[in-house]
Amino acid sequence: MPRKVKLIFNPIADMGNAWRVAADLRPIVQEFGGADWSGTVYPTHASDLAEQAGRQGFDLVVAMGGDGTVHEVVNGLMRLPPEQRPPLGIVPIGSGNDFAHAVGIPDAPADALRLALSGTPQAIDLGRIRDGSGREEYFDNTLGIGFDAIVTIRSHRLPVVRGFLMYLTAVIQTIILNFDPAQLHVETDRETWDLPTLMLTLCNGPREGGGFHVAPDASLDDAVLDYVTIRKVSRPMMFRLIPEVMNGTHGRFRQVRLGTFKKMTLTSDRPLYIHADGEIFAGFGTDLRELSVEVVPGALQVVRNA
Repeated sequence: MPRKVKLIFNPIADMGNAWRVAADLRPIVQEFGGADWSGTVYPTHASDLAEQAGRQGFDLVVAMGGDGTVHEVVNGLMRLPPEQRPPLGIVPIGSGNDFAHAVGIPDAPADALRLALSGTPQAIDLGRIRDGSGREEYFDNTLGIGFDAIVTIRSHRLPVVRGFLMYLTAVIQTIILNFDPAQLHVETDRETWDLPTLMLTLCNGPREGGGFHVAPDASLDDAVLDYVTIRKVSRPMMFRLIPEVMNGTHGRFRQVRLGTFKKMTLTSDRPLYIHADGEIFAGFGTDLRELSVEVVPGALQVVRNA
């Protein structure tokens, strides 16, 4: 029986270049028997389309876009009961594509599409977050609190540069303009600490920002999440740490704390800025001060390279 494939496409990914890339991929889609194409037109639309695809009996949902598109599709699929949840394929045509990198998706869109349409799904973990008001969301790659969330907010405001350079520019801006640590109280299933904290990043995958190896040992299928926290440091020290984070060697510094957990709760003395896979969960003007996070082992089937 032919498979029903839903292809969810973000036409404005990678500053609008995604439209041209998708047009070039149409012959490959036809080669594999065709697909039902749906373009996103509003924020969270990809989530709605993914949920709808599961309820309509599609056998595979392919996210064509960047990390934000994948994040939305994942959250749409997680609205479905496990028996109704189709596997996820990925064609990375965004700015960072960090989750695609983590699951071994080829950089070339044509190769990625062929893998999505012919590969074997494998189970991966997800992270689930809940704020003080009960709002829930899933993340597939990283959850950034503090510094790297502000970097994400600033990167969305950069109209010219893209990819890794976009994130690096936003990093420099954040060090200069937004360098105010929060006092965090953190409890996990393994440890507790209180620290003035510039950055706390919770990782399912090893990389974010198009090339910052925040948690180089993180694995998508080990039933734990990794954390990386940088306590209050000077601006010169933060500039010193940035190339270390790019190389994944920052763990050797005493100002950096690394570990793993299954469950975490945290409270802050001030509003938290948070991104989930590059999508803003709590931005400027919000007053979120409590958060809980847990790993959901084997939550989703993803077509990936072993």
